[in-house]
Amino acid sequence: MQNTLSRRISALQPSATLTMAAKAKELKAAGHTVYDLSLGEPDFNTPAHICNAALTAMNEGKTHYTVASGIPQLKEAIIQQYTRRHGLDYSTANVVVTNGAKHALHNVFTVLIDEGEEVIVPAPYWVSYAELIKLAGGVPVIVETRQENNFKVTPEELRAVCTPKTKCLLLCNPSNPTGCMYNGEELGALADVVLEKDLWVVADEIYECLIYGDTKFVSFPTVRPGLTERTCLINGVSKTYAMTGWRIGWSIAPTAVTKSMISLQSQETSNPCSISQYAALEAINGPQECVAEMLVEFKKRREFCAKRIAEIEGLSCPVMGGAFYAFFNIKAFLGKTYGEKFIETDTEWCLELLEKKGVALVMGSAFGAPGYARASYATSLNVLEEAFLKIEEFTKEAK
Repeated sequence: MQNTLSRRISALQPSATLTMAAKAKELKAAGHTVYDLSLGEPDFNTPAHICNAALTAMNEGKTHYTVASGIPQLKEAIIQQYTRRHGLDYSTANVVVTNGAKHALHNVFTVLIDEGEEVIVPAPYWVSYAELIKLAGGVPVIVETRQENNFKVTPEELRAVCTPKTKCLLLCNPSNPTGCMYNGEELGALADVVLEKDLWVVADEIYECLIYGDTKFVSFPTVRPGLTERTCLINGVSKTYAMTGWRIGWSIAPTAVTKSMISLQSQETSNPCSISQYAALEAINGPQECVAEMLVEFKKRREFCAKRIAEIEGLSCPVMGGAFYAFFNIKAFLGKTYGEKFIETDTEWCLELLEKKGVALVMGSAFGAPGYARASYATSLNVLEEAFLKIEEFTKEAK
């Protein structure tokens, strides 16, 4: 019997963020002090009223299969939320509740992309995007963006990479890993190219509630007429409500696409976790003060990270408009010797930083941007203060 794996799975790369987090946990388990800035996971507990809703659901026996696409009450809450926030007019027939936003992306790419079709992905990009596209048989076309432009793709850059095989643009706003955010005018300019080239758009908007400064978040389908018919929105409760482990996300897409995703999901997972769905329902419909309270803390951490990066000579980063990441330029510290070790790449730099100073970052090359490192500030100020002291120490050792 042949003992071979499929070409697709053999080519699959593991998640760099989870790999770095696992290395950090190994060092912690061995008794080392580790400052873990690798995972994009709020350090807050899920708010009590959300947890209580889950307990109530369990006590009421809501522990059985649900409709494959999610309970009707949750789908209704999702579309009402989009109406309130963005004035978008969807129905429950447009919604699929999924096992996290990553699962929603898998559904969308599997349904939309045929073998060899291209998906345009601006870099830096979240580590799972390219791998999910490849698993669906698609080809990720990476567009390099520039730090001086806050890592935002321009209409000219988008138009230049379109080919007859281009099916879709993938846009994360605000961005993981950079924290950069497009305003309405910038989105409108990209939408003009989308309409001109007859593209689909997968709009990952999971960080839409984590916004800083004066820039208002704008949902992609609102910037031009006709975009709802070609946009698949991705969102979820993980980041906004500190519910990463509950694994509830969703897609909102045209009805025909949604029907196909429901068929796919019914075969793959049957349905999202029933208890988690009732918790997500309470998160959306319940008190929202918890979101504002967490955002206050994220703002403090963002300001601290921006200040410390500016203070360390040789480091720089773009404006962090949203999410909870600092994506900083470390190119000045590559091609240097640290002690007796010569370090040439961002991967080597991040691994040596973890080994010698106990600070866990994620290398920029994992996001398609060599020469950078990502720090998540979804952790306490005390941890951030110690981590940046160690980072500064490490930069001063470069010879």
